[in-house]
Amino acid sequence: MTEPNPKNHLNSEQYARLKAEMKTPYRGLRQFLYIAFGASGLLGAFIFFFQLLAGRDIDSALPNLALQVGIVALMVFLWRWEQQRQRRP
Repeated sequence: MTEPNPKNHLNSEQYARLKAEMKTPYRGLRQFLYIAFGASGLLGAFIFFFQLLAGRDIDSALPNLALQVGIVALMVFLWRWEQQRQRRP
């Protein structure tokens, strides 16, 4: 007795989604992390920017602001890179 072909039990949309997931595992998790870390960096940059405007603890606020802006820039870069990789065949 032969095993039934699992492709026959899935509609074409489900099969395409499974094939895409095999090519790029954990893509959804990565995108969630990019958004979460980017939002965290944006919030931190907002706080440190206003600390600088207020003139409070400038010696530590400026490097922290630069770090937060760098995190946001890195998350934007990774998000765009992920999107470009998805569009390529």
